Formats: sequence, structure tokens, C-alpha cells
Amino acid sequence: MGVLITVLAVFAVAGLVLLALSVRNVQQYEKGVVFRFGRLLPDIRGPGLRLIRPIGDRMRKVSVQTEVLGIPPQGSITADNVTLTVDAVVYFKVIDPVKALVNVRNYPAAVSQIAQTSLRSVIGRADLDTLLSDRDHINAELKKVMDAPTEEPWGLRIERVEIKDIALPESMMRSMSKQAEAERERRARVIAADGEFQASQRLSDAAATMADTPGALQLRLLQTVVDVSAEKNSTLVMPFPVEMLRFFEHQSRESGGASDGRVTHRISRRTRRPAAPTGVVIPEPPIPSPVIAPAFSLSGERVGSGGKRIGGRAEETGERRDDWPTRRDAEESLNG
Repeated sequence: MGVLITVLAVFAVAGLVLLALSVRNVQQYEKGVVFRFGRLLPDIRGPGLRLIRPIGDRMRKVSVQTEVLGIPPQGSITADNVTLTVDAVVYFKVIDPVKALVNVRNYPAAVSQIAQTSLRSVIGRADLDTLLSDRDHINAELKKVMDAPTEEPWGLRIERVEIKDIALPESMMRSMSKQAEAERERRARVIAADGEFQASQRLSDAAATMADTPGALQLRLLQTVVDVSAEKNSTLVMPFPVEMLRFFEHQSRESGGASDGRVTHRISRRTRRPAAPTGVVIPEPPIPSPVIAPAFSLSGERVGSGGKRIGGRAEETGERRDDWPTRRDAEESLNG
């Protein structure tokens, strides 16, 4: 009786051990692939508790989650012969666990290697401007290149490829910064010139309107006074009315026409006044008193202020014995 109990206990323990070896727990994000004596079974085990044969069966669990794989920085030369370093990130997932286990060994490493070679190939066909400004196109092309050898043969789907960083040489970065600065300066100058052109057009239109309507200039003057007074300055400068200046200018022209023409001509020749600006009247300078010349005799002899003759033979000899001016000198000084 004791031997029977011992045998039953041994069989119970062996059954429990075999049951423990037969039960497999598959997670929701996993798929179970069973190999029986190395031969693939067609049934793929889903999530939950699954039973397999304890002897001869071996289950491999494959995750169907999206995996993120970083690509190490790759040095490459663009189509326009610029050397740079590019790194990227790849998002992929397993869509066929059987192919991922049977057709490729260590599929994450295989995806990393093919991503590096594809990245160098795509960068070599693109120029620097396209690589910097149109990354979406580069990412799409890189995904297309990686899909061909991975999806159908390996059962992997490349969901997304993103270029993370592009490292440029220092000399290229300085050249690009100078180019960008020159472009911004060019646009700033164009915008400033366009603003000046538009402002000049508006000022020309405003000047034409004020010329047609003199009252508009007065209204603008009053508005300017109001704007200046709003700043609470201690001194307010009031411009002189333009109409009053024009009135004085008209009066000066009328009075100048009635005066003696000879005197006016002589004064203008001597004084040589600068031209006055429009609307401003410069008063006439006082007429200088005539120069009193010494008395002269009709015979051409030089005489003094008292009527005494000096040098009676000066006209015949042509010699000057004193510093008194002759009659010709006096006439030249008056006419000159």
C-alpha cells in the first residue's frame, strides 16, 4: 500500500512538471511561433495561456509593437560636394512573425545596417539646399528605399524615418550665415526703398492738394500747432502766416516799380544782394550818400580844397606831384 501511494505521488509530481512545461503565457503585444523538433508549425499562437508539448516543442515570442531604432551619425558627401554628418531615427514593426524569425537573424541589427546604407545613398543623391529645406521629401525617399528589402522578405514594415540632425563644417556654417545675413540686408533695403517711394508719392499728392486749396495748408498748420502743444512744452513757436508774407511781397513789388530805375540799377550793381526765398521779403538797404569830390578846374589842373592850384605844369609833363585824384579818377570812382 505504501508503494502504491509512492508511485501515485511520483506520477502526480511528474504530471505537474509536464503541465508547467507545457503552459506558455503570451502577452497581448506578442505573437507565439511554435517549432516542433525544429519544424515550424503553421498555427501562430495568440495572447493568453497556450499549451504546447513539453517534449519537442519550442515557442518563440515576437513583439508586434512599434520599435524605435536610432541610426548612428553617418558621414556623407552630397551631390554638390559638401561633406556633412547626418543621423536619423527609424520606426518599424513586425507584421509577419514567421518571416521575421525564419528569413532574417536578429532583425533589429539588420534594420540598423540597411538604414545606414540607405541614408548614405539618399544623402549622396541630394544637394545641400534640398537636404536643409525639404526634409519631408528626403524622409519619404529614405522610407521608400528601406521598404523594398524589409517588408516583403523580412516581414517588417518601416512606418517612419526621420532625419534628426545635420552637422555641417564650421567653414560652411560661416558661409551660410553670411549668405543669410546678406539676403536679409537686401530685403531690408528693398523694403525701405519701397517705403520711401510710397511716402514720396503720398507727399506729392498731399502737396498738389494743398496747392489747389490754400486753406488746407492753414488747417495743417493749426493741426501741427495742436500736436506740438499736446507735448506740454514751455515754448511754442508759431510760424508766420504765408498769406501775410505774400501780401508784403506784393506791396514791395508795387513800391519797387514806382522808384527811379537808374538809382535802383546802381544800388543793385553795388550791393549784389542774394536772391530772397519765395514768400520772404528783404527790406531795401539805405541808399549811400554821394561821394563829395574835390573841386576841379576846367583846364585839368589839380587844385586843392581852398582853390589853390597845385602843379601848373602837371598836364604838360604828365607828372603827379601830390596824392590828390584827377578828374578822370573821380569819374571812374563814381561810375564804377
